[in-house]
Formats: sequence, structure tokens, C-alpha cells
Amino acid sequence: MLGKSIKHRLLLCMIVSVVWLLTSCRGDEIVFPAEYEVLPMESRELSSFASNEPIGMYLLNEGNMGSNKATIDYLDFSKGIYIRNIYGERNPNVIKELGDVGNDIQVYGNRLYAVINCSHKVEVMDLHTCRRIGQIDIPNCRYIRFHGDKAYISSYVGPVSIDPNAQLGAIFEVDTATLRITRQVTVGYQPEEFEIIGNHLYVANSGGYRAPDYDSTLSVVDLTDFRQVKKIPVCVNPHRVRKDPYNRLWITSRGDHKEVSQQLVCFQPLHPTLYTLHHISPSEMVLLGDSMYYYGAYWNDETMSNQITYGVLNIQSPISNNPHPISNTQSLITDGTEQNIKIPYGIQVNPYNGDIYITDAKNYVSSGQLHCYSRDGKRKWSVRTGDIPAHMCFVYR
Repeated sequence: MLGKSIKHRLLLCMIVSVVWLLTSCRGDEIVFPAEYEVLPMESRELSSFASNEPIGMYLLNEGNMGSNKATIDYLDFSKGIYIRNIYGERNPNVIKELGDVGNDIQVYGNRLYAVINCSHKVEVMDLHTCRRIGQIDIPNCRYIRFHGDKAYISSYVGPVSIDPNAQLGAIFEVDTATLRITRQVTVGYQPEEFEIIGNHLYVANSGGYRAPDYDSTLSVVDLTDFRQVKKIPVCVNPHRVRKDPYNRLWITSRGDHKEVSQQLVCFQPLHPTLYTLHHISPSEMVLLGDSMYYYGAYWNDETMSNQITYGVLNIQSPISNNPHPISNTQSLITDGTEQNIKIPYGIQVNPYNGDIYITDAKNYVSSGQLHCYSRDGKRKWSVRTGDIPAHMCFVYR
């Protein structure tokens, strides 16, 4: 049950929002205030949170391409409040707010990094206030990861357009202290997600702009001299790359949308072997311990509808040359409420209490939803988000 203090805080937030709406502007541009919504959660003092327990979660809403509506929401676990468009409120003087198409959001140190694809930048903010620190200009940027004092960002490099002659992509290295580009290396066509194991970076080259002539390789970059040392054939149109506790890489294939179906591939870089799992085809996944939480959402030409699946995969099981080496998948949602999700578009799992977060993009042009499920797959609550909610990351004390 919500206490009086949380209700008072909500009332104050609403008053502040109205003041922002009536008084704030950038020339002729109206600044839309943040919106605060109380969730059915117990409010807690920050001091009661364990050191390994998240105190909040940021959600990056992509916004439809060309609409300049990328936004950041914040879920405050301490106050039990969901804040829509916190970036716009905390940065009223930033022209056009966050930008066009939010593609990735990550935490590193005390900073928050949001990759804004079609605005060709990485926005850098203070982790706890969401106030802008600066930006890194990267053409057609896609995803960001970190190693030591450097940030690494995948980039299509070329313009945002389908082109059979699209140029090769690149990985940019950025100094996290100065936010300046220090090095870059050419990789495959339209590089997407990547991981770092040891002193090597592994990036999935999708070739998405060159359809139907997709790329199908994993570029290996040596971080010492920052050069591509090899390309490894993995799967058609690879996208997601996740590292597990055993230094294996799990790679999703989007297929060619015609003859080659979606797949999940497991690659072991230290003992170069490649295994394909045909019985599941994730669109997005979260690896936590020995479990992979995933959903798949793919268009089916025969049924003229989206084929949607959810599951939890035990990745500790031995992998062999059997085309179905892992079959012990479990249900992710157990109460039947997945029928209320139109288009799953993002997934995250709280490593402390096992809560599962799934976003719904709905029709891609209006507000989406964030659903919270317990570790046993039962829905706890849902809340309205910005347009096309997609990427989430946790905040700790």
C-alpha cells in the first residue's frame, strides 16, 4: 500500500510538470515535461538497497525513424515511480532534445551513454541526474561497449539508406575521459552488436543495407594495434551478440526473410567451434548466469502475421554437433498475459530479484508499454512508455 509520503511526492511532481509546461520553451519550440506515474511498488529508503541491487532502470524509447522522438524514461525502484521523458525535463536547453532513433543505452562508471542512430551521435549524461555532459559524433552509430578507459562504438559509417554498394562499416574507439575519438578500424558491412573477450573484439556484420546480399561474418579486432585480424563465417545477417560466463558468444541470425530462417549460433572463440541451434530464434536475449531469457518476433509470409515466441534456455547444457543440442527450454510467461503483448521489442532481467521486463512497441507510432513479470512468469504491473520502447539498463548506488 502506498504511503502518504509517496503520494505527496507524486503531487509535487505533477505540480512541477505543469509549471514546466506553462513556462518552458526553446524559442517557438514547446518543451514537453516529464510525466510521473506511481506504480504498485513499495517505496524504500536508498540505504535499504543492497550494493548489488539496482535502485533504478533507464529505458530508451527508439521513436519512429524521422520523427525525432527518441526519449529516455526512468523507473525509480526506491520511490516506486515511473518517469516518462526524463531527458527532456533535465535538459531543457538541448535543441531537439535527444534526437532521432535511440539504438542502445549503457552504463559505464557514473555516466549514461545513449546511442542515437539517425542523429549520428552518442549522448553522454550523468548517471544519477540524466543531465547532459556532452556528445560523441559518430556516423550512423549502432551499439556501444566498454573496455578499460575506452568506449567502442559500431558504425555503419555510410548514410542511412538501402544500397547494394553500401560501404564497409567500422568500430570507433573513444576516450571516456575526453569523449574524443582515438582510433577506428574498418570491419564488415553494417556492423551491429559486439562483445570483448580478452584482448579481442568480436562484431557481427549484418550487411543489412545490401539486402539480399547480406553479410554473414564475425569480424575479430585486436585491441592492441586496433586492426581486423580475421573474419569468421557464422550466419546470414547476424545481429545480437552476447557473451556468457564460459566465454562463448551467442549470436542471433535474422536470416534473409525468404529462404534462410532465423537462427541462434553459439561460437567458442578460444577453441574455435561453431554450433547452430535451429529450434529457437531469438530477436533479443538477456544472459544471466546459466539462463538465456529471450523472445522472438518475426513476420510470417504464410500467415501474414508476426510469429512470436518467449522462453528461457539453459545454456549450461553440453553443446555437441547435434542440430538440437539444447532442448530444455522453459516458459518465460506463465499466466497467459503474453496475449496482451502485440510486438515485444525489448527484454531485461533484474539480476537481484529475477523480475523480468518486456516492452511492447504496439503500432510503432504511438506510446508503447513496459510489462513487469515476476521470476515465475506472472505479470506484476504494466506502464505506458514513450514510442517504441526498446533498450534498458540498471542503475546501482
